[in-house]
Amino acid sequence: MSAWKVFIRGLWEEVPVFRLLLGLCPTLAVTTSLENGLGMGLATTCVLLGSNLVVSLLRKMIPNKIRIPSFIVVIASFVTIVDLVMHGYTPELHKALGIFIPLIVVNCIILGRAEAFASKNRLWHSLLDGLGMGLGFTLALCVLGSVREVLGEGSLAGIVLFPESFRPVLILILPPGGFIAYGLLLGGFNLIENNKKG
Repeated sequence: MSAWKVFIRGLWEEVPVFRLLLGLCPTLAVTTSLENGLGMGLATTCVLLGSNLVVSLLRKMIPNKIRIPSFIVVIASFVTIVDLVMHGYTPELHKALGIFIPLIVVNCIILGRAEAFASKNRLWHSLLDGLGMGLGFTLALCVLGSVREVLGEGSLAGIVLFPESFRPVLILILPPGGFIAYGLLLGGFNLIENNKKG
């Protein structure tokens, strides 16, 4: 498989949130705004890149019987680094994302990519896979966060978009609104996919 195909696959064909339906817990929990979605997506992308790098480099040295625990230790190490960096340099975003930063350790996307791809492929392809999947996840979170913020608050990235007469749909920034917005976006994604095939 070409390097370009490995990279682009995570941006549409296997985008984790809309095609593989992975990583839904942070997707629904933190996407009340574009900023939160972008922050969580970039944090996850950094962990994906780091863990894919190390797993690919060590793939021939890790015994088969302990590969999953080994992958989790590698992932947890990168999550700790990302958590500490975010706490030090972006404390407000770190506070907004809260417990969902440490929970990146158990995100199915990261462990799945380590097991299914990085442990079986060369370094360059593993890095491209991590970057593509991470950016696809980030884009999905940004789209969902933008929709919820625009319709639920009437702003985007803190910039007010509508006049004072605009009445936001407050449910969209509440937990049930995450499910509603996600369901509508997933339906739209599937509609586009079906039209491409037909």
